[in-house]
Amino acid sequence: MSLLADKVAVVTGAGRGIGRAVALAYARMGADVACVSRTEENSANVAAEVEALGRRAWPLAVDVSDTAAVDAAAKEILELAGRVDILVNNAGVTRDNLLMRMSEEEWDTVLNTNLKGAFNFTRALTRPFIKQRSGRIINIASVIGLIGNAGQSNYAASKAALIGFTKSIARELAPRGITVNAIAPGFIETDMTAVLDDKVREEVLGRVPLGRFGSSDDIAHAAAFLAMEPTGYVTGQVLTVDGGMVM
Repeated sequence: MSLLADKVAVVTGAGRGIGRAVALAYARMGADVACVSRTEENSANVAAEVEALGRRAWPLAVDVSDTAAVDAAAKEILELAGRVDILVNNAGVTRDNLLMRMSEEEWDTVLNTNLKGAFNFTRALTRPFIKQRSGRIINIASVIGLIGNAGQSNYAASKAALIGFTKSIARELAPRGITVNAIAPGFIETDMTAVLDDKVREEVLGRVPLGRFGSSDDIAHAAAFLAMEPTGYVTGQVLTVDGGMVM
């Protein structure tokens, strides 16, 4: 497939899970991919997988909460690739705790990565998008940002804010031909959900009409849909991919 032929995508949190699946899906569709991860090893591993699919790849180890580091990375990507067509803000972390026990560090770490990280990369690439009068920005939110969850007030706040951020910049950038959308995954089989005990997994599955956890590929397919040219009239939306959990 070449639905993204010769497009250049930037995927944050690309080292594993959803980010890796998105990077590889884009490569299979003909895109070159800047693989952004916190560690050099993970970004390099995914970049090698992209290259094995016949596409160009650039591994970058970046802490997305570090504004200066993101600005430098965006500049490097533009110099190496020449342009950016798609930005997927996927980098995210959890630091779960009940509110009365939550430390300031746990709050700040989650908000700085999940929300400020998206702000940093979006702002760094907005000017190039505006200059070329095209672009796709896709933010990976969560159903937890829609319904909340006990013990995840920091994570829920970051993802709810990311949805508001999505809708606001969708309005700002629409006149320049740039679309901005969010994907809200439900419970997906990733490293984050692997730590759930059997009792919690059973309880969660009882709330999912399709009766299964999602896969990273389920989210990658949604990200592919929002990146394609035929979906250029879709902006400011939240695509919930959750097996019917919050319908």
